[in-house]
Amino acid sequence: MANHKQAAKRARQTIVRTERNRFYKTRIKNITKTLLNAVEAGNKEEAATAMAVVNKYFHHCVSKGIFKKETASRKISRLQIKVNAV
Repeated sequence: MANHKQAAKRARQTIVRTERNRFYKTRIKNITKTLLNAVEAGNKEEAATAMAVVNKYFHHCVSKGIFKKETASRKISRLQIKVNAV
């Protein structure tokens, strides 16, 4: 239990931010899984469409501060290599 008003506020903020980050990271996992399933199936059109969604959402997460720019760039690059191999 927090002993000061500031500590109580920080605890509330942490709860909100943790929930928000969990939402974004879960969404990233889901759309990445969709992309990888399309790549495994060899469906080039579906993979290209999914890649556009993944790319856009990663950059959205960067703007929200969920990922660093370099992390998003690295992950997008690795996924793009897999899409190009189809």
